[in-house]
Amino acid sequence: MESMPSKLVASAPARADFLSTHQDYKGLPVVPVALDLRTYLTAKSADDNIITVKSEDLESLHERSADSFQVKRNDLLEKGFFGNYFRGALNVIVEQGAIDRIRGLDITVSSDIPIGSGLASSAALTVAFVALLNKRFDLGFDRRGLAEIAYVAESQRVGTHCGRLDQYGVTFGGIIKLDCKPPYTVEELPFTNLTFAIADSGVRHSTQDVHTERQTEINRGLKALMEHKAIPRELKNKLGYTYDQPKWLEVSEQDIEDFLSVLDEEAKRRILFTIKMIGLTEVALKILRHERVSEEEVVSNFGKETWSRVQEATSDEADYVLLGRTMNEQQALLRELYDVSLPKIEDMCTAAMAAGAYGAKISGAGMGGSIIALVKDEETGKRVVNACQSVGAENGWVSRVAEGVRVGSQVSSS
Repeated sequence: MESMPSKLVASAPARADFLSTHQDYKGLPVVPVALDLRTYLTAKSADDNIITVKSEDLESLHERSADSFQVKRNDLLEKGFFGNYFRGALNVIVEQGAIDRIRGLDITVSSDIPIGSGLASSAALTVAFVALLNKRFDLGFDRRGLAEIAYVAESQRVGTHCGRLDQYGVTFGGIIKLDCKPPYTVEELPFTNLTFAIADSGVRHSTQDVHTERQTEINRGLKALMEHKAIPRELKNKLGYTYDQPKWLEVSEQDIEDFLSVLDEEAKRRILFTIKMIGLTEVALKILRHERVSEEEVVSNFGKETWSRVQEATSDEADYVLLGRTMNEQQALLRELYDVSLPKIEDMCTAAMAAGAYGAKISGAGMGGSIIALVKDEETGKRVVNACQSVGAENGWVSRVAEGVRVGSQVSSS
């Protein structure tokens, strides 16, 4: 049998929005987790200076599934077309002066990650493509460089109003804390012995629409605070006029509680959401670093009942109890203060808890998509998935914490 040319395979994982949802575009720390679901790009060299991409999944759905473009700066096509992620990423790389190294490729795309499910399918596609070019043409980007190129491609070229959560979570894998202000530092968290159940509601959503609406509402509230004469100068110095300007980590509920009457109801809830989410995430980060959480921290964030449950749990299970409770509290904020949940999502979270999950919450922008549930083991995870499907979930998976983007060679023969 004649050997065929070597192929290069890049794969990138799904990203679940574990903790600190809707905080990345505000410059706040976020905590994504990489999942076993992956997108695969298989590439072989082409003789010309053309990059051709073909999606097996889109082809099976009878949607436009192929694109072809030159190794240069290319115009993007119609909104929502999958080829734009490749075009946008190549444009960013070309603008950085790497065009002379890149040659033609034939790329086939296949994916386990459902589109529009809140699991970062577009980021996995974009990151895998950038990593593939980086490896094949020795472009010299480190992991942060890969993530940053993918972020610029999606947010500024394709036009998705997103923060860096997806691209960095997909690139680094594991569980990370990403600081979403320059220089965008990544802390790889050591507590990764976790199992998750993921359930896809089947309700598709537009991340761009959700982000834009909430940003506008926060801006309206900040403007009211900044322009009100009764607000102390010291507090105004911590705030700003747009959602990404405040020093959110320095603003407490006590700082603003006397001035909430200045805000309309929507703006008030969006700003309270932002501040409350920070405190919950900080407790979870201590657990994920294997640090001790005090009784005072537990009681102030979750109440005495949770502390009693922690005391009754084994030392191994106590961390899972607290992480699960953090997820539940963050889901409550997403539902009550950010209005991004739906009755179907709530039914799925309730079913997950009844089936044995420690905690469950939206993964992604909300208004559909998926939920993520922390479970004890794979068997419990399967029960949780089945329970979610019994109340209308379209699909579900059980996943351990996965590695980030990877690229390797594949040799096929005929």
